Amino acid sequence: MTTRVILVRHGQSSYNAQHRIQGRLDDSVLTEKGCNAAYQVGDTLANLTFDAIYCSPLKRAKQTAELIVSRLKTPPPLQPTELLMEIDLPLWAGLLRQDAIEKYPEDYQCWHERPDEFFMLLSEPDGERKHFPVLAVFEQARQFWRETLARHQDQTVLIVAHNGINRSLIATALSIEAKYYQSIQQSNCGISVLNFSDVTPGELPKPASVQLQSMNLTSHVGNPFPSVRPEHKGPRILLVRHGETEWNRNGQFQGQIDVPLNDNGREQAQKAAEFLKNVQLDFAFSSSLLRPKETAEIILQYHPEIELQFDRDLWEISHGLWEGKFEAQIEQLYPGLLQQWKIAPETVQMPEGENLQQIWTRSKLAWERIVKAYDQQPVTGIVVAHDAINKAILAQLFNLPPEHFWNFKQGNGAVTVIDYPNGINGDPVLQASNITTHLFEGILDKTAAGAL
Repeated sequence: MTTRVILVRHGQSSYNAQHRIQGRLDDSVLTEKGCNAAYQVGDTLANLTFDAIYCSPLKRAKQTAELIVSRLKTPPPLQPTELLMEIDLPLWAGLLRQDAIEKYPEDYQCWHERPDEFFMLLSEPDGERKHFPVLAVFEQARQFWRETLARHQDQTVLIVAHNGINRSLIATALSIEAKYYQSIQQSNCGISVLNFSDVTPGELPKPASVQLQSMNLTSHVGNPFPSVRPEHKGPRILLVRHGETEWNRNGQFQGQIDVPLNDNGREQAQKAAEFLKNVQLDFAFSSSLLRPKETAEIILQYHPEIELQFDRDLWEISHGLWEGKFEAQIEQLYPGLLQQWKIAPETVQMPEGENLQQIWTRSKLAWERIVKAYDQQPVTGIVVAHDAINKAILAQLFNLPPEHFWNFKQGNGAVTVIDYPNGINGDPVLQASNITTHLFEGILDKTAAGAL
């Protein structure tokens, strides 16, 4: 059984437009731009059927939810819940962001660089109390998952809430630590998709039972992906998975066998090329296997000045004796090992092939070489690689070990956006993940599933 959760941040509010900190202050309302974007979300979700819809009771989120619901065909009742309230920042709420920076410079730096250590000293009748906003909202998110997933197994749920709580919901679902709070982007009316399977009622999901299908999709509101901030100091890397091969479509394990793109894969690469046509690219790397190489070359037709560079450490995982085989054949030859790969992939040694720790090691080496080469340069480039490599790169952004291999979906021809706003020595920011809206109508990834 699978529970699908569609997660939406509210539309632009009056405080967003004024660059004010909101927290749980309930003074702001949607701007006209925010209302229009909420309607666009509703139109984008109109073909989906929801079993439940939850929202924050704060006006900006509740109004967004109501506008979305007005575009749905047969929506269930809207359920406000305080477990979806925004992160609580009582000493800053209502302040202009710049005023908060100037009035609380050390605290603001801690908020951005060490959010799990950030606290506010609150005065109460019986003395002062340390309030840790990020740790508190993470626990709030965990409680929401414990209650909600138990209630909606094998259903589709819509959640409309805020930047901080949405980040925390994504992070706690994937077991990402609170110190990475600032490393997950949530744009106004951005859409994220989470899939949960085999959830035990009242417990948080285990690593192999949750998948971030896509994160922070914004094409429906006119933005292919979030723009680079002016103060950005390091590189932006667009991580792309190669287009489809015939073996992808057939569910045949390919690994390091050099299978070319099929016609659909070339079309996916062309759509990715059109999607990135107007992006200023400064560099390009790829695995040298045919399928990512051809994908990269198709993308670079619109960027002829860019030289494609290759890195052997970006090759797909070696499946060893599994390569060229279908699941039924693998099960017959290695009884139980395929199921083990699906539920505890970190424990599997591919027969005469690699294990995930090896993939973690070499993908990290390749990624660090690329980031280091463009450190302290506000440039943008593409890295075109494979399913297992891309999954490993994404997990390591949050220091997640190989048991989290299945957490990040990477569809054929999908684009993921990763920023290094402070260069290699600062935390990366996952701006958007597994964008496939250039390949299909709607927000769901419909690329071939199955073997790598």
